[in-house]
Amino acid sequence: MEEVSKPLTLFSPPTPAEAKRQAKIHAAFGPLGSKQHLYTSRFMGTEFPEPIEDEPPYYYLITTYISYLILIIFGHVRDFFGKRFKAQHYRHLREQDGYAPLNSDFDNFYIRRLQLRINDCFRRPVTGVPGRFITLLDRKSDDFNLSFKLTGTTTETLNMSSYNYLGFAQSEGECADAAEESIRKYGISFCSPRADVGTSELHLEVERLVAEFVGKPAATVYSMGFVTNGTAFPALVGKGCLLISDQLNHASIRFGARVSGAVIDMFKHNDMADLERLLRERISQGQPRTHRPWRKILVAVEGLYSMEGTIVNLPGLIALKKKYKFALYVDEAHSIGAMGPRGRGVCDYFGIDPNEVDILMGTFTKSFGANGGYITASKAIIDKIRVTNAGTIYGESPTPAVLTQIATSLKIISGELAPAQGEERLQRLAFNSRYLRLGLKRLGFIVYGHDDSPIVPLLLYHPAKIPAFSHEMLKRKIAVVVVGYPATPLISSRVRLCVSAAHTKDDLDRLLAACDQAGDVLQLKFSSGVAGGQLPVDDAALNEKDVALRSCLEAGGKPGIMPPRWKLEDVIRRGVQDAKQPLY
Repeated sequence: MEEVSKPLTLFSPPTPAEAKRQAKIHAAFGPLGSKQHLYTSRFMGTEFPEPIEDEPPYYYLITTYISYLILIIFGHVRDFFGKRFKAQHYRHLREQDGYAPLNSDFDNFYIRRLQLRINDCFRRPVTGVPGRFITLLDRKSDDFNLSFKLTGTTTETLNMSSYNYLGFAQSEGECADAAEESIRKYGISFCSPRADVGTSELHLEVERLVAEFVGKPAATVYSMGFVTNGTAFPALVGKGCLLISDQLNHASIRFGARVSGAVIDMFKHNDMADLERLLRERISQGQPRTHRPWRKILVAVEGLYSMEGTIVNLPGLIALKKKYKFALYVDEAHSIGAMGPRGRGVCDYFGIDPNEVDILMGTFTKSFGANGGYITASKAIIDKIRVTNAGTIYGESPTPAVLTQIATSLKIISGELAPAQGEERLQRLAFNSRYLRLGLKRLGFIVYGHDDSPIVPLLLYHPAKIPAFSHEMLKRKIAVVVVGYPATPLISSRVRLCVSAAHTKDDLDRLLAACDQAGDVLQLKFSSGVAGGQLPVDDAALNEKDVALRSCLEAGGKPGIMPPRWKLEDVIRRGVQDAKQPLY
């Protein structure tokens, strides 16, 4: 009897287990929707422009000050009566049995009377991988945010809060497999500082890869980014030295500068004219009292500023460096892996030889999905740092799994592993950053920073809008970071949106729709148009819909500078093609 052959099928549906695995992978890193959603991050031009910072109406700034004043007055009134009628609640602020309180009344006031009101917006516990989506552990408070209890439920949200720039926060793939294998081979920890027996072949390999990737002769790695800066400056400068810092530098730079013992000066953020004025003044006057020449001058800046979304004016700094002969320290915590056509930081972005910069520092927490930091410089400087840096001598050694994650991600970015994957991640991040920034500007929001920055600060100003915006986003299952004083100036509260290569265009459209709704509810659309959000100037490139849109936008305003208040559908329709042009 002739056997009947089984019919051939061209497509076999995935098994439930495979479908679940694919969903898990896509929850960490979304699939690329179109080749049009790619862009190369590179400085195009001759003179680096400063971003224009728009301002809200004056009445809004006045009401912001009044709101803080009301909070402070009510706080002092509550404290006045509370200390007299509910003294037991203030025992920790009073002297007890001759012991002075560790928390003073003055220092504790801001936390008790201002920050506590919005405490539910911060330190939200999470579970799982902080990739494209992040799962929040739901919680509640029965004592006005003094403490929280987990409810036992979770909420999956779109993750716009993690520094996962290149999307390497994954539990599947080359990096996760390599990290798992390293634990089997090396264990969990090296159980020693680097200066003792905590240096393995993994450390040497990672330092070699980092130095090659950045383009410097030598490198040394640390287990924590903050420690990298905090211990580097005392090893580089000391008494009789001048350390000049950008006024918006990270707290780790400020901490390290204070510990170093050097004289510290600050210049206005990214202002080369102010830096040159300060250099001329300090060089001409010399050291305080003695007026002797400075032993050395070190200028410290960041490659990408995490609260402003601004990129350092590296060409301007290099020009001043050649003129005034100072050493330059660039913190690339946020720019390494996130800037430049090859992801190699601001030097790559501007097309500048890394050897023009004396010291390049960075962290592995952001673009590489790991933790720790590094310093790259000449071999002589690195050798000195290794024997004088407290982080190397006393700090714990980076763990095997972390080192393997760093090495594998570096190889992917450089194309040594998984060819084309690293380039796609870089180009997706660059496109997503520009697409979101342009979309928010066109919806009418005030947005800070440069066009190619993956950090997109959306200004809120009013203290009441900080928790309100966070709650509105959480209702729509989007996780964002809201920031206020003292991390920002008093009247410059903001939401900091962190873009990732793991996000898809649909994710960003969902975010734009949520921001559009929240912006209307909370009255956040104050953009005047001077900072961008307009249609391209070339009318010949516009179709009939765009011509009608321009006519609608220009009605009642001056052509060229008018408050951008686009409809969401128009923002999405034009976003892909316009994001690759200069962002008007």
